[in-house]
Amino acid sequence: MEMNTTFAAIVEEVQKLSAEEKEELQRLLAKYLVEARREEIYQNYLDSKKRAQHGELKFSNDVDELRKTLHEQ
Repeated sequence: MEMNTTFAAIVEEVQKLSAEEKEELQRLLAKYLVEARREEIYQNYLDSKKRAQHGELKFSNDVDELRKTLHEQ
């Protein structure tokens, strides 16, 4: 419940900002979202690298085999 109250308060405060401040906030949010996505991609890379080192990944050039593997997950 605390999160929703806090979010609602933030939304109310954002509504009070000037157009210029809202545009700056928008730029900042876009930047933060890009950074978050980059971090997610990096963490996926580290996980894949670890799994490859432990022999947990399977590589194939056979399209049918790849499709079968995807459907098994």
